Amino acid sequence: MISVDENFFITKNGGRLYFEEFGQGDRTVVMPNGVVTAKDFAQLGDEFRVIAYDPRSRGRSDLWMEDGVLRGDIHTDVEDLEEIRQQLGIERLDLVAHSYAGWIAILYAAKYPAHAGRVVQIGPMSPVVNRQYPGGLMFDDGTMGRAFEKMGRLRNEAAGKSQEELCRANWAEFRTVFVTDPADAGRIDFGRCELENERNFMRYWLGNLLPSIQKVSFTSEDFTRVKCPALIIHGTCDRNAPYGGGRDWAGNLPDGRLVTVVGGAHAPWVEGPETVFGAIRSFMTGGWPEQAEIPGKMD
Repeated sequence: MISVDENFFITKNGGRLYFEEFGQGDRTVVMPNGVVTAKDFAQLGDEFRVIAYDPRSRGRSDLWMEDGVLRGDIHTDVEDLEEIRQQLGIERLDLVAHSYAGWIAILYAAKYPAHAGRVVQIGPMSPVVNRQYPGGLMFDDGTMGRAFEKMGRLRNEAAGKSQEELCRANWAEFRTVFVTDPADAGRIDFGRCELENERNFMRYWLGNLLPSIQKVSFTSEDFTRVKCPALIIHGTCDRNAPYGGGRDWAGNLPDGRLVTVVGGAHAPWVEGPETVFGAIRSFMTGGWPEQAEIPGKMD
């Protein structure tokens, strides 16, 4: 039984995790940090029951503070996901995870192999954070640098602006990074600037999440702990998480395969919706997409 208060999972320590649910399918798909992309992925509700939730200190979930210190990291996100599984009464979790949430999904599968069903990572961070890949596996057309430059100017001109106004102005610039064609930037609505947790996300990211990810060093033994099938979907023009990282995941996971979205950026469903959603549907119904490949392991 789900322990909920309106649209919140209630954790053992009393913290609340906000979720949205759509679809009536027999198979349940859970999306960590999926509320932000729920509008785009709602189409999966015609075939699956989809539960998208905000991790701790994100979105509408509670801010985890103790003695004035922000608490939580990538590992507590994994434990929160296991609590969600137990509350849902599902033996095996099928997961669709975008960006850094791809780490939550894989760490969960490694720690709880008996409860990991099928895992989809979309544009995941590399298993070796900050790894520099050769040409063709790492995309930089200057868009990221220009966005940060403009955001820097916005901070210098922030006098008189509210936090929400500054957040919206920043996201108006930064959303161009997530798509290949700037004309598609309006389709990115990841900012959620009306929410205090999201306006302050960089504090949590830099102080808690990123350091915990950087401390993880995947070994061959760690990869072999992931027993479930894993599908990695990655765009070749991803500026946020290099395409080489997607190839690394698929090449090292025992049952991993890669679907490449040629020309796709960090939200590859924008450039290749049929490829992305078709691949998820094929995979979650028990098969592999026709275009899925097994890359060789990278040194």
